This record gives sequence, structure tokens and C-alpha cells, in this order.
Amino acid sequence: MPEKIYQRLLALLEAENITTLFGIPDPSFFHLFNTASDRGWRVIAPHHEQAGAFMAEAMWRMTGTPGVVVGNQGPGVANLLPAAINAAKENAPIIFIGGQRAQIAARRVKRGRIQYTPQYRYFEEAMKYTAVIEYPEQTDEIIHEAFRQALSGKPGPVYIDIPMNTMQADCDLPPPQAPEDYRLLHQPAAASAIDQAVSLINRALRPILLVGQGAFTARAHQSLAALAETLQCPVIHTYPISSFLPGCEERTFPCGFSPAGSQAVSDSDLVIAIGTEIGEPVQHGVGGHWQKNDAQRKWIYIERDANAFGVNRKIHVPLLGDLRDVVPQLTAQISAKPRTSYVEELIAIHRQHKKDYLQKAPKDLTPMHPGRLMIAATQAMPKDAVLVRDGGATSIYTWTYAQVEPRDSIWNQNFGHLGTGLPYALGAQLTINDDRRVVLISGDSAFLFHTSELETAVRKNLPVICIVACDYAWGVEVRGYRGMLGEGTAETEAHWGQQLRLDKIAEGYGAHGEFVTCEQDIAPAMQRALTSGKPAVIQIPVDGTANARDVPGHEEYSTWYNDFWY
Repeated sequence: MPEKIYQRLLALLEAENITTLFGIPDPSFFHLFNTASDRGWRVIAPHHEQAGAFMAEAMWRMTGTPGVVVGNQGPGVANLLPAAINAAKENAPIIFIGGQRAQIAARRVKRGRIQYTPQYRYFEEAMKYTAVIEYPEQTDEIIHEAFRQALSGKPGPVYIDIPMNTMQADCDLPPPQAPEDYRLLHQPAAASAIDQAVSLINRALRPILLVGQGAFTARAHQSLAALAETLQCPVIHTYPISSFLPGCEERTFPCGFSPAGSQAVSDSDLVIAIGTEIGEPVQHGVGGHWQKNDAQRKWIYIERDANAFGVNRKIHVPLLGDLRDVVPQLTAQISAKPRTSYVEELIAIHRQHKKDYLQKAPKDLTPMHPGRLMIAATQAMPKDAVLVRDGGATSIYTWTYAQVEPRDSIWNQNFGHLGTGLPYALGAQLTINDDRRVVLISGDSAFLFHTSELETAVRKNLPVICIVACDYAWGVEVRGYRGMLGEGTAETEAHWGQQLRLDKIAEGYGAHGEFVTCEQDIAPAMQRALTSGKPAVIQIPVDGTANARDVPGHEEYSTWYNDFWY
């Protein structure tokens, strides 16, 4: 039976288990949006396409399923481009779909074509795949190739242009194929490589798991926890306060930001690296804390991209495959080896480190020290909350002073794109519905990027809690400015004034607002926000000097940039 291409597009996406669409309505997509709603899809219209793409990215982070976002011809597509670059750096398999004028516009010699540009060309550098569906009969093959490219090897975004004449065209095609009929779904490692890895693991005295963002976006928490339980070894985060594996919370340490993590790294004789690029945040596995014992330490690396092996350091056993397949292969063949005393020693060191840091956040500052905010706010969070972070100094304070070990933690760690926090929070809340709550902790400069999405949260009944640390300045950039040039009056030092009331802005959108100046008032404000059942903003002024000067772990953080200028 004939159908329209916009109907076919929805059917192809449904075959990939996708039923959420982000985008702002426009003639290119009116029929697509209405039909999607009729089919039971969630159609989310943000106030900015960039924010919609970040929401789609957060849904991928929480589900392992690609997100889909559309942009209308010309300006709408242009608004997607920054988020597309970000998705490329974050290795996020987002499907970007651009509306376009009828294809005849691309072939005309005439000048002055309103809203027409060769849009796909702007995306080519960042995308794993770009295409234009010029003819209706190309739809299936191009959509299939888009998913094949986005999800094969290292994940990444794709871009597809759909001209309006194609979108409205008729087609008569057989039922959509299942994903396993056109792309690789499973990628276990070779048996011989598994045998080599098992041999190294069984001989190791002090192995560690080095776990990066990819391990969590793969939604492999349970299988990774089973491997960690069998090994009874420390788990090292490539970044502090990433997601925690169930049952491994106490023996999980950040590399370089805790003496326990540093000791575990230096003492290790085997590293099993999973879901990480082994990049600058871990000194490429060769510098800093990794230098000690490097000649004796062996490396096992689970990676989907064959081109990644041996780039930053030597890998003794490369395991080419999807970690969702490879980790169970390993776990099934290794034997438990108790390492209780050593791990308990590390746990005690880490506990003392966290206790010592609590003393570094004075209680007598007005406005309050950022560390006190993080302590009180994270203590008041629901224990099963999804933690989202945004901002420079605020993110660093959070990973140092947080009193939680979240199962799901989201932040823009590879690209450092400010303004992702609120959209990420909304995307995450969409995935968990009312079962859990999302808590965003953000700096004010980052939060101000997309405050209009508070209206989206209200309209879609997404009860995210936004805790905003306000120094009324550019936070960590003030430290950098002063470090390079001394005190000054550059824009980094400019205070936009304490008349800024984000709680009142929230109330104007129909959300719940709180303004808190005392540490002891944070928990009651959090409880009121949770009880309201609404999206909420809790604005908390913090001491600007401490926010810039006392950024914890800055010395370690700065080692990531040793070759920044080269």
C-alpha cells in the first residue's frame, strides 16, 4: 500500500526502537510531527534546535539508543551545527535530519534563493556520514547506512538532508527490515585474544579496571559490575564522579584526584581499559601517575575501533569488539582471586581523603563556599537520582565534594561545551519518566545558555531539579585570567549583578523557584522542590573569590593540558 516518505521514515526509525523526536515545527516537518504523534511518539519541541540535540544526546547516554533531532531548512539546520560538532567529540550517535527546499533549488542558476544553502556540506567534517535523499526509493538505503555508520566502530553522529519534495513523495515499499538484516549488532572478540587476556588476568596481582564514558553510554553497568566483582579489584574512573557500577561504589576512585586512585594506578601490574580513549585525562596511560611501574605493567584494551590500538601507548592484548559482548566473554573465563586487604587499604585512604577535603571548605564565608553548597546539595539528593553537571568550576567542585555515588552521571566531559546541562537534564528525565528524578548542578554562566528550556520542562511535565551556583561571573575563567594577567577588568571579571534572580525567572515560566543563602536551608529547599512535582530552580550565591581561587585539584587538571599549545 502506498505511503508517504515521512511515514516511511518513522517506520524505519521505529525498527531501531526510536519513538522520540526533537525539533521545532516548520512546513518541512508538519506532516512528520503530526503523524509521529498519531503513532504514539513523544514529539518534543525545544526553544532552540541546539538544545533539542543535547536532549537527544542525553537520551542516548541513558539508553544506548541513538537520538533523533530535526532542523528546519536554513536557520534551523544552522542551529544544529554546534551540537553536531559536540556530538562528534562526545562520540554520540545522534541522527541529525535537516529539512531542505525542493531539490530543484539545488540545481538552479538563479541567485537570491531564500533559506537555501548546501547544508550537508557544513556537516561533512564532523559527521561520520552525510547524505541527501534525492529520490524516494533511496530512503531505506540511506537511513540504513546512517545507522550502520553511526553505530559501527567508534560511535558518532550522522546528517541526512531531506528536501521537501522527497518528504512529501509517495512510495510503495515492503515492510522495513530489522536492524540485524542490515548492520552488525554483536561484535565479540576473537577467542585467541580472549585466551591471551585471561592468561594475563590470572597472573596479575594488582589489576585495575580503567573505565571511561563509553562503558556507561553502552549501558553495560551490570556486566561490568560482574567483571569487577570477579576480579575484586579497584575501579578507576577516567574522570571523577562518572557513573558508578552497582556494588563497586566503595572501591571506585578517580585517577589523580584521590591518593587512593593514584596509588592504585601506580601499584597496578595490569590495566583493563574499557570505554576510554586512554587520552589526556589519564596522561595517555604513560605520564603522571602511570610512569611508576610502566615497564612491568600490562595493558588489555577493549575497543570497537581497530585504529585506536597502539596510538597513545603500547597495548599488550587488544580486544577488538563491542564491550557489551567482550566483557561477558572475559568474565566467563576468569577465576575470582580475593584482593580484600589491598582494596580495603585503598578504601580507607579514599575515605580519609574525602574527610580531609570537607575541612577545606570553610563554613563561615558569606556568600557560602562552593564546597559547602556541593556537600549540602548532594546530601539532600534522592539516592537514585541522575546527576547532571554543567560549568567549569562548578563541575570540578562537584566531583570533589559530592556525597553521592550516582548510577547515572552525565556531563560534557570530552568537549566541555557549556550550556548542555539543562537540555541534558530534560533528555535524561524523558528516559526515566516519573521513576526517578534528575538533579542538575550548574554554574550560573552555563545555566544561562538555555534558560528558555525551563518552559519546555514545564510544558512536558519534566520535574528536573536545577541547583545553580551563582558567582555572577565566569567562574573558572577568572582564575585563568588572573593567573595569566593578574587582577583586571576584562569581561571574565565582569559581574552581571546580584539582581539576577534565576528563581524568579523559573517562576515566570511556571516552574518552582527557591533562593537560598544559608547552607542549612539547602536541604529544606530541595525537599520543597521535590514535593512541588514541578521543574525547579534553586539559586545559591557562592563566594566568587573562592570559586575562582580554590578550584580543587586544579594542579592535576592542568596536567591534561601539558601539550595544549602544540
